Amino acid sequence: MYEVKILPKIPSRKPDTHKGDYGRILVLAGSCGMTGAAYLCSKAALRAGAGLVTLGIPESLQGIVASKLTCVMTHPLPETHLKTLSELGRQDILDFSQRFDVVAIGPGLSQYLETRRLVLWLLQSLDCPIVLDADGIHALADNLDVLRQIKKQIILTPHPGEMARLMGVSSTQEIQSKRLEVSRIFIRGRKNVTLVLKGHQTLVVNEDRFYVNKTGNPGMATAGAGDVLTGMIAAFLGQNYSPFEAAQLGAYLHGMAGDLAVQETGEMSLIATDILNKLPKALMVYRESIGV
Repeated sequence: MYEVKILPKIPSRKPDTHKGDYGRILVLAGSCGMTGAAYLCSKAALRAGAGLVTLGIPESLQGIVASKLTCVMTHPLPETHLKTLSELGRQDILDFSQRFDVVAIGPGLSQYLETRRLVLWLLQSLDCPIVLDADGIHALADNLDVLRQIKKQIILTPHPGEMARLMGVSSTQEIQSKRLEVSRIFIRGRKNVTLVLKGHQTLVVNEDRFYVNKTGNPGMATAGAGDVLTGMIAAFLGQNYSPFEAAQLGAYLHGMAGDLAVQETGEMSLIATDILNKLPKALMVYRESIGV
């Protein structure tokens, strides 16, 4: 395994182009009280260049997110009595997913048992690349054998606490004290998995290589920041970057957006929407820095 230090380029768009050239992303996110996570992930996917983003949301919550997501389409799905995604939506989601290039799963989904069963079924059934975060990772944690059933590629984006659950250890300190070693152990033998271990100097790891991200700041330890990253990675994956490259770009530009935002807010007042709002500037600065 070798360290990668060069980041991918982001080319200029051709004049003769359309939204379908830049990835169709389906986001499955949100539950009662957690519509913000769905909003942040979906909006970040658009800001990171996806041509089309649709949010699959529990049906009673559609009006809430539709009023905020002017440029994101919404798709109401069957829900449980707790207003989380229901297993009754299995076939609807599977059929609907065939229109998309990437599916992002997890932000704000809840850990309700029926919703967790739905996530596990989808991981084994979807025929497109997946970005899995937050409650999606919690569903996977006790069912790692499901990773063998993934049909395409999957990118996992755990924070240290979620990584501890994936590794079956009780303390995040064990993860934080040997982040690269733990990541290498987890990824071993899983050729279709790319791991993004979030935190200070976020790691991107697959079976062949790793990348240590140097952008970002402590102010980004705030609710919703990870949801923004998930949307960004899904967008880059939909723009035909490899899973490793999509995760690299996502981590770097997410941190850069946070660094731009913190200059105005300071670390204590930084919130996830500040990161989201600085993504356009981060992309422009990045493209200028590599001479595009």
